[in-house]
Amino acid sequence: MKNPTFTTDDDRWQAVLARDPHADNQFVFAVQTTGIFCRPSCRARHALRKNVRFYPDAEHAAQAGFRPCKRCMPDKPDPQAQKREKVEKACRLLEQDAPITLDALAQQVAMSPFHFHRLFKSVTGMTPKAWQQAARERRLRNALVQGDKITDAVLAAGFPDSSTFYRKADRALGMTAKQYRNGDAPVHYAIGECSLGRCLVAESERGICAILLGDDDRALADELLSMFPQARPEPVDGAFSLRVRQVIDAIEDNDVPLALPLDIRGTAFQQQVWQALRAIPRGETASYQQVANAIGKPNAVRAVAGACAANKLAIVIPCHRVVRLDGGLSGYRWGTGRKSLLLKRETKTEEV
Repeated sequence: MKNPTFTTDDDRWQAVLARDPHADNQFVFAVQTTGIFCRPSCRARHALRKNVRFYPDAEHAAQAGFRPCKRCMPDKPDPQAQKREKVEKACRLLEQDAPITLDALAQQVAMSPFHFHRLFKSVTGMTPKAWQQAARERRLRNALVQGDKITDAVLAAGFPDSSTFYRKADRALGMTAKQYRNGDAPVHYAIGECSLGRCLVAESERGICAILLGDDDRALADELLSMFPQARPEPVDGAFSLRVRQVIDAIEDNDVPLALPLDIRGTAFQQQVWQALRAIPRGETASYQQVANAIGKPNAVRAVAGACAANKLAIVIPCHRVVRLDGGLSGYRWGTGRKSLLLKRETKTEEV
């Protein structure tokens, strides 16, 4: 389906002048004086408008007697898609149990180590080493939850030795491996009612670690247990119930700040994104691209969207303030209906 933005020749010419990559695969343009056709994003010097003709694709341009540009190769598969495929292949290799070096990884995707490292970071927002580390930590958590011995779990996760792991255990798990496996550092939770539906509030020894929204208590509990397998329900009374009430009050009233400690767990990249989200003023929104720019990784738009989807602290980390580039709501972990309501509520508060 063609992008409606490029339905007229004037729109197409503006896209060519801007070298807009979003116009690639929507059309090609041909230059009569050179006999060559190109992608809209081609970096070659611009021709005069009077010498330019537009065609729906490479096949039509070739039939009209033009030959493909050797620089942007408009008759070949999308180079951006090829780059994404290389990164996706690399991600799968990094997620295997056996460690892999940068040189070996670059060889697998037929790139130099330098250019591959730069490409991988621009697409994912992480270095290959950080991606591999995150995969190890994920395997470790799964093994510990299943009750494996700590040493066996560490080696099976891909850590070269137990001493390497223990130096990084607190960052990887937020606690020691023994505590994580045995549940010695428990998470407890309670579920209450708010204007957005049911609200689950979970707390660790470090602070509030999850705020989840939904319609079904069982589904909310299952969602929490997928993140914190040792979590247990807490009676709705006592000191914890007061803290739950504070969280719900902060959700209901934008003027009520949440003055409770937070236990924010995530990768270094996710932490960067979440910090940027908390900097978006109430009543305003930002696009995924703007968030990516704010953290200094303009090409990591998809990774930013992934970090938003991984947010465990609804409202407090305001991922509902992130929208598509065209202002559309896009997805929301707890439903676009709630996202729309939150944005309207905040906008109305600001107008008052």
